[in-house]
Amino acid sequence: MTTQANSNQVPDGCAFVIFGVTGDLTHRLVIPALYNLAEAGLLPEKFCVVGVTRKEMASDDLRESLMQGLRKYATRPVDDKIADQLLYCVTAVSADPSEPDSFDRLRERLEKLEASRNTGGNRLFYLATPPDAFAPIATELGRAKLLEEISGAWRRLVVEKPFGTDLASAKALNDHLLGIISEHELYRIDHYLGKETVQNILVLRFSNGMFEPIWNREHIDHIQITVEEKLGVGHRGSFYDKTGALRDMVPNHLFQLLSLVAMEPPAHFNAHGVRSAKADVLAAIQIQSEDEALRNSVRGQYTSGRIGDTEIPDYRSAKDVEPDSTTETFAALKLSIDNWRWAGVPFYLRTGKALSGKRTEVAIKFKEAPFSMFRCTPVRELSQNYLVIGIEPEEGISLQFNTKVPGPSIAIDGVEMTFRYKDYFKVAPSNGYETLLHDCMIGDNILFQRADGVEAGWRVVQPFLEVWKKAGAHGLQIYRAGSDGPEDADELLARDGRDWRKLG
Repeated sequence: MTTQANSNQVPDGCAFVIFGVTGDLTHRLVIPALYNLAEAGLLPEKFCVVGVTRKEMASDDLRESLMQGLRKYATRPVDDKIADQLLYCVTAVSADPSEPDSFDRLRERLEKLEASRNTGGNRLFYLATPPDAFAPIATELGRAKLLEEISGAWRRLVVEKPFGTDLASAKALNDHLLGIISEHELYRIDHYLGKETVQNILVLRFSNGMFEPIWNREHIDHIQITVEEKLGVGHRGSFYDKTGALRDMVPNHLFQLLSLVAMEPPAHFNAHGVRSAKADVLAAIQIQSEDEALRNSVRGQYTSGRIGDTEIPDYRSAKDVEPDSTTETFAALKLSIDNWRWAGVPFYLRTGKALSGKRTEVAIKFKEAPFSMFRCTPVRELSQNYLVIGIEPEEGISLQFNTKVPGPSIAIDGVEMTFRYKDYFKVAPSNGYETLLHDCMIGDNILFQRADGVEAGWRVVQPFLEVWKKAGAHGLQIYRAGSDGPEDADELLARDGRDWRKLG
């Protein structure tokens, strides 16, 4: 997490090299985030952007395409002067890992640009590409000596999720990349960690004396982590049908939230300390047998329905989706952490597409009072005590507790105290990548996953992947688009005497 000390630090001069520069990710998130950094004065003066394309492309054409994307996806009004200054330093260079000579030419072109821009030789390589391109590109970068740190200049390699498709592929990718570049130079990016509320989990826990003493099994009944989306798969059927909700969301987004909520206080608030604490708690999650994985999970697939005024077609009718697909669009898991702090506290995770609302939150449910002095009064049921960390669509924190309703009789109702970021802090809108890209350039990798954390997450998920694959269509629950998901997801908690937190 960027601290106040370095949040306003202007990075050293560098070349920002983007593979996949013509793709959606670059247009939608990377360039708008760089623009926001430029507007805030947080880009180095000695700076250049090198857009790597597979086919020859004129730099002017690339700049025009990126400008169109910036105007479409910017999170704030675009100042033409700032945008022109940013895009003026964009150069298009072609390179393809299937043509090794092209990387030698990339090195020569890059060295000339570095000399003319006086960047000091610092290089950040951003792979905004499909995951199967990570290893080939890194291999050629290594062979062409583009990743060698020489004369005090730094080199950093940034890769997007998903990082692997299972435990074996994640380990193989880690081994391959770490054979080319060191761990401290490798930045595995997850845009969820750029969100203010996600970063605030650490501040909430470790800078407030009221929370940490009760952040344990003695006071917490269970924890729910929810990432719900209203959208269906749209035009991403080819990717999604090979991936599914579990692979797409749990080992990265949901486990990042879980690790921040459940980790032990780090010995030092630095990248090594925080990443070690996160990896330790992921390693402590109980690895389930196949029978346990079946019992403690629910998977579903949406069928046609309506969300607001939008008709959502059946998942299996989406483009590039197999007509008999058993890929899950909804996943719910019950997990346990085998350590002293969390023994006996279940963690319930759920994520899905084409649901009734868009919501990302962490809900901490506290245990009920051990003795109720109100049991002989008309008050029959107390409201549940939740601390809710809202991430999307509202960023904030709310605390739900009971209070007496004004009047002569004893009547109790549940109320909420709510803090919303937008009410207290007047900050310019962002897309979450600003913090992460800035951290990459200043060399702060506290918000990025480390190899052991990545593999620990996949190790937990692996039994669910295997048992669902064996089950095929058996056990796949169908739910209507616009609903709250499969009914069995409610049963997952109901058999423990619990239920999912409801909106409103």
